[in-house]
Amino acid sequence: MSNKRTFELRAESEYIELMKLLKAEQIAQTGGHAKLLIEEGAIKVNDTVEYQKRKKLRSGDSVSFEDIQIQIL
Repeated sequence: MSNKRTFELRAESEYIELMKLLKAEQIAQTGGHAKLLIEEGAIKVNDTVEYQKRKKLRSGDSVSFEDIQIQIL
């Protein structure tokens, strides 16, 4: 069963970095944990494994980890 979520960018922000999103959505407890998840290839952005820790996520992007899918608004 998929856990679909949405993350709304603040009006003054055009993007959020991948590591910050993982912490904001409580997928990672710390920056170090977020870094480890990304380095291990556990995170996908738009259905492609993402290894850039500071990948800029913009409206329309989709991030997935295990059964969690986050749509950026």
